[in-house]
Amino acid sequence: MDLNWLEDFLALAEARSFSRAAEARGVTQSAFSRRIRALEDWLGVGLVSRDSHPVALTDEGRQFRETAEEVLRMLTASRDAFRHRAHVGVPQIALTSLHSLAVTFLPVWLMQVQDRIGPVASRVMPDNFDRCITALTEGGYDFFLTYHHPGVEVPLGRGFPFVVVGKDSLAAVARPGWPRAWATEGMPLVQYSRGSFLGKLAQIAQTQEGAPKAYVAHVNEASMAEAMKSMALQGHGVVWLPRRLVAEDLASSRLEVVAPELPMEIRLYRNAARGRALSSRVWAAAEALAQDYAETE
Repeated sequence: MDLNWLEDFLALAEARSFSRAAEARGVTQSAFSRRIRALEDWLGVGLVSRDSHPVALTDEGRQFRETAEEVLRMLTASRDAFRHRAHVGVPQIALTSLHSLAVTFLPVWLMQVQDRIGPVASRVMPDNFDRCITALTEGGYDFFLTYHHPGVEVPLGRGFPFVVVGKDSLAAVARPGWPRAWATEGMPLVQYSRGSFLGKLAQIAQTQEGAPKAYVAHVNEASMAEAMKSMALQGHGVVWLPRRLVAEDLASSRLEVVAPELPMEIRLYRNAARGRALSSRVWAAAEALAQDYAETE
């Protein structure tokens, strides 16, 4: 077996497209397809479903993805150790996270985990809610960090346990000094794209008693909270944003809260099928940190 086949397979699992994966690997699509087929022939099972768009991994493909990642990581670490006469590299977890949590919560939480179990490297994919769910369920990631509110379902079953690792709230914020006429005429609202996760939470928050009267003035199709915050800072209207994301702006009076906030949990989900010793140690640390957090509430 050629080790390039493993790298080809992981590129395909990430891109979910033969053409994009072939481009990333610097080969023609026909040559790339032959190498994937050669790997399947060597294993004796199909790894990808070629009839779906985008490309989906089979059950065997999802299982083999973890094996391929681990084999390449170990070989790379051993090669580096021999070449540089150094210790094998720090073990790595793969984690996907909502964009705003990757900016506000994850860096501090990772340091707390390392305080408990020692050095841990990370491969983090910040993305929207739906892509994070796909990344976790298809087997490429150990953990998923997300907000949670009872009004929005998280489509994960029994194989994906969670712990509550923190709290946040969705706050309606606007630049101070907004015209008081907005209170009666309605405030311009910067809205998330249809179907976005934070957009669903914002719709719930907007129906709460005390929410500002508002009309949609702008729609952000990308639905990235950081871009939405920029619109609020420039005075385009009210935006529903995680409080952690705007904490410094509130403290410095660049923004102000104009409505009752919507409480949210911060949850860490685990793909229990990824049974590596490292992910189990990180999960144990996450549970301990969650218990400490609960006791301080």
